This record gives sequence, structure tokens and C-alpha cells, in this order.
Amino acid sequence: MGNHPANVGVYNANFGAEQFGFRNLASVSWNLEAAALTEHALARKEAHLVRGGAIAADTGIHTGRSPKDKFIVRDEATENEVWWDNNGAITRAQFDVILEDFLKHAEGKDLFAQDLYGGADPTHRVKARVFTEYAWHSLFIRNLLRRPEEGELSGYVPDLTILDLPSFKADPARHGCRSETIIACDFSRNIVLIGSSSYAGEMKKSVFTYLNYVLPKKKIMPMHCSANAGDDGSSAIFFGLSGTGKTTLSNDPARPLIGDDEHGWGPNGIFNFEGGCYAKTIRLSREAEPEIYAATERFGTIFENVAFDPLTRIPDFDDFSKTENGRCAYPIDFIANASTTGRSGHPKNIVMLTADAFGVLPPIAKLTPAEAMYHFLSGYTAKVAGTEKGLKGPEATFSTCFGAPFMPRHPSVYGNLLRDLIARHHVDCWLVNTGWTGGGVATGGRRMPIRVTRRLLTAALDGSLARADFRRDPYFGFAVPTSVPGVEPHILYPVKTWQNKAEFAETAKRLVAMFQENFKRFADHVDADVRAAEPHMSIAA
Repeated sequence: MGNHPANVGVYNANFGAEQFGFRNLASVSWNLEAAALTEHALARKEAHLVRGGAIAADTGIHTGRSPKDKFIVRDEATENEVWWDNNGAITRAQFDVILEDFLKHAEGKDLFAQDLYGGADPTHRVKARVFTEYAWHSLFIRNLLRRPEEGELSGYVPDLTILDLPSFKADPARHGCRSETIIACDFSRNIVLIGSSSYAGEMKKSVFTYLNYVLPKKKIMPMHCSANAGDDGSSAIFFGLSGTGKTTLSNDPARPLIGDDEHGWGPNGIFNFEGGCYAKTIRLSREAEPEIYAATERFGTIFENVAFDPLTRIPDFDDFSKTENGRCAYPIDFIANASTTGRSGHPKNIVMLTADAFGVLPPIAKLTPAEAMYHFLSGYTAKVAGTEKGLKGPEATFSTCFGAPFMPRHPSVYGNLLRDLIARHHVDCWLVNTGWTGGGVATGGRRMPIRVTRRLLTAALDGSLARADFRRDPYFGFAVPTSVPGVEPHILYPVKTWQNKAEFAETAKRLVAMFQENFKRFADHVDADVRAAEPHMSIAA
């Protein structure tokens, strides 16, 4: 078939696969919708049909991202722009070899292509063209990014091109990588190559990484957060690492969901990068998360590494034998209360979620702009014993900007952008502990009651909590409300929830020391008032 594959679907015939350098492809299926892609995935035995109409695919040994296998081309454009302490580097020559080997590997294959947008704001969105080897990967990225109108496809020319070939195996000696798995990013030519991983999340996070690189230059703040909207056109942002409640707490029947994972903040307010949701399914229940559960029962949804009964085809969300990172991917309009535009006004409130397994942080604290930048750069949560092999007690985890693996630039770039936006728009900032109270995981504590968290968040978002009386926390220095209607007074004073006060003091001091040690790497990149926002032992009683 030479350099002209059989093309199926609607696309820009003047800018097809050949423009990327493909040779001798068997076919390219362009911009197929859910029905056709589902047929292809089932016919090719990539996935199984489950009850309700969703399809279920497994990703083999890769049940999550492979951050250590991601590399960025280190060239004149990126040398002084990329945070190399956090990102692997390859040379221009190595990338050229990888690209040529990818194109050679693709010869003779039937590929699927989607022309999509990353970003709901037309001024700042990126046109992302994604070529995939698997039909279900094409449906996944179609679900997760934003879909152009059919009339826009005939003139579509991509800003970013992603090529995802799970059957490609990298050679560390030839390609400068560390294993057969590779995610290679060239920010000068706007190309991402993904090989030897079937985990679909690599594609969506590659778009996010690219936006995290290009948007700060335009003074747009890219954020790993969920967001919802108020009646007055404003919004609320929820930062948080996995397991802190980011998706659950932003799904509020009284506030339309803007998005559950990635957003930008610019001159016109905030906007969702995505057009879908990628929700965890572990222990998902109809009662606790009815909207997400309902989405799992719809045609067009994809299950990733979710167990199901082979006869009834009923998914089992309590079975984590494949992974605790089972996921479902669906268009955001499967959520009844979702925003149709993916945009909203400037936030009135920013919520930073942490699951403190030590049990010493209050359920909510109000942060100054400097304190907000400090805790944003810290990105604290805690792992719990049992979630990782050999973990005996709670372990502090600091993922800067609540998303270190996706940050190509130095964290201070994002921190300074956020701080300027907070000041310009007079945003109230809150640190919310969705973790433990009355003790830590290892010291008899219990999980913070969800009703308490929701009551405090309601008061924060409606503006009433900002008018409350506050005290200074003796260990962390931030402001904590002394009383909130409907919340037991003692729960706002962590030490009062512990039986052993001396043990509380020692645990709090230990966590303060962890914060201090972690922040040393940022101290030279922030202003004095941010350094002063650090918790200090001298404050502690």
C-alpha cells in the first residue's frame, strides 16, 4: 500500500498520517466514535463486554504509570526550562533513533487516530492528535480529552502528536532508557512516544505534562486538581494526591462538576483540560458515589484492570486481585451534574486535601497566601501501613504541587503563578485533613468522619467559615476555626481528640520535622515570607 494507507473516517486529508512520517501503514481509522471502537476492540480481543455495555480491558504488568521510564529531550530549548532533578533526560540523537524505530515498528499495522483538544478554553487549548495501536486506547483518549465538532476535523492540524505502541519494546543500550518501557517527550517538535505499556493513563498524563510545560510561559496556571462551580459563576479548586478525596468531595449535588483531575487557570477563570473522568473503582459503591457508579453501567465506559464474573459479566469492585488501581474512564457528560462548557469563573476558594495518617492536623485550617504556597510546594499526604510491602506505620509523602510526576518545570514556577493568582483574585485558601483524628493509624485513631469534612467544606465554600473566630495552631502556625455550627468543638482541636497528650506532642513534632526536611530543596527558590510560613518548633508549646 506504499505510503498511502487505507483511511477510514473523517479527518484532514491534507494533513494525514504521512505528515508525521508514517510509512507503509495498513490502515488508519480516524476519529471513530464509541460504537465502532467498541466493535473493533471486541473483534480484536482487546477487551470484554460487561453488564451495562461497558468494556473491560487488562493492561498486563503495567497497572499504573511508569514515571521512571519517562524522558524529555534535553536540548537548547529545554536545558534551562526543565526541572532536571525530577525528569529523566535523553539527547536529541537518542530521540531521533527512538522515533525512527517507532515508525519502523508501525509499518504494516492498522492504527487508530483521534483528533482532540486538551483544554476547554479555545484561547489556550492544545490540539492533540493521538495514534494508537489498540482500539480501546483510542476510545479511552476520546473519552478523556475534549472532542471537536465534526466540522472542525477537516481543517485540523495538531499542535501535539502522541504515538502509543504497547507492542514496541525499547532497548536501553540503543535508546538511552532504563527498560523496555519508554515514554519519550520532545517538547521542541511536540511529540510523545509511548512504548511497552498498555496502561492508558500514560496518554492522558502525557497531554497534561505537555500543558504543564507550555502554559506557564503564557501565564496560565496548570493544576492537578478537581473543580466545581458555585451559583454566582465562581469556582472552587480541590488539590489532592490519590486517596485524599479529590474526586469524591468535588462531586457535590449542589455544585456543578467542572472536572475531576486537570485544569488551567487564566485570565478568563478556570477551565477543564479534559472532557472525561478517570475514576478509581476500588470499593466503589452505588450508595457512597452514586453518580460514578451509574457511569460504570453505561455503554462507552471503559474498565481498566477491573475484575468481573466471567458468566454474569458483573464487575466486582471489591476484588483488587489485579490491582488497587482499577479504573473506569467515561465522558464527563455521563455525570448528570457536570458542566457542559468545562469552564467557570475565578475561584473564591482553594482547598488542599491531605490524608494525615499521623492524626495531628486539624480537620480544616485557613491559609495565608504564603502558607498556601508553602503547602502547595510541600504537597503532603501520608501512606498507610499495608498499602505497600514492608510499610509498618504511617509514612509521610510529599509530592510537590500535588503532582510531581507531571511537572516538567521547577515547582517554584507553578508556586509563584498560583500565589500571584491567589493575591489578584483574593482567594480564600484551606488545608483540609481527610485522614485521621483521635490518634494516628498506629495509635488508635479513626478516619475523619466524612460528614465533618463535608460540613466544614460547605461552610468554607459559602463564605461563612471565613468569618469565624480562629486560633493559631501551636505546631503548624496556621489559623484553625475555634467553632463551626454542626461540628463537635473538640474535633477542631486535634490534641483534645487524643487520650495520650504526650504522644500527640511527640507525633506532631515529628511531622513538623518532616515538613522542614522536605522543604529544604525549595528554600532557595521562594521569598522570605514563604520560608517564614514553615512550621517551627519555637511555635510549639
